Amino acid sequence: MASKVYKTAAEALNGLTFDGMTVMAGGFGLCGIPENLIAALRDSGVKDITAISNNAGVDGFGLGLLLETRQIRKMISSYVGENKEFERQYLSGELELEFNPQGTLAERCRAGGAGIPGFYTKTGVGTLVAEGKEHREFGGETYILETGLVSDVSIIKAEKADTQGNLIFNKTARNFNPPMGMAGKVTIAEVEEIVPTGDLDPDEIHLPGVFVQRIVKCTFEKRIEQRTTRKREAH
Repeated sequence: MASKVYKTAAEALNGLTFDGMTVMAGGFGLCGIPENLIAALRDSGVKDITAISNNAGVDGFGLGLLLETRQIRKMISSYVGENKEFERQYLSGELELEFNPQGTLAERCRAGGAGIPGFYTKTGVGTLVAEGKEHREFGGETYILETGLVSDVSIIKAEKADTQGNLIFNKTARNFNPPMGMAGKVTIAEVEEIVPTGDLDPDEIHLPGVFVQRIVKCTFEKRIEQRTTRKREAH
């Protein structure tokens, strides 16, 4: 069996990138983002990416790196309010955007990973989100049809992996990473630690290795998106 462990993020992406590809990127804000794989995507020069991610990073970091180099053609996202370059490109018509309610985005990823092509939800009924989508009544209530999402490559970040790709995430850094890991045709996980197979307690595994094709151990900057502090009390 070929090893799932790769030495660098660039090597882990080798042979998988192509212009026009769809990429899912885990994370919430800057928490749990695959920062090394995003940088490697930038360095690969791949163009016209459709990026599926809760948000678009910040200026100069995370998916913001790919926006700066104009490598993203379309974003499928829930929240994009922290990126000025995203705002500029969207308002000038340079970037396509498909907005999703946050729960809908999470369920679209989960559905794609579970092999479910679509589902009905009340979220978004009567708003711009519902325009052009199939409407149907269940129990006297109106629902809209949303489709499951699948990516050519999913890039995610975990705290720990074994050599078979079983993953454990660290608290809130878990966020969108497991469902996006399930929904990739190929999933790459960058991790802080790799242990031998058998070292992880099966009951603690958040994403089984059957969904993960490649893993790479990385170092992380772990920026804080919004640093909020309070003044020290005078003594």
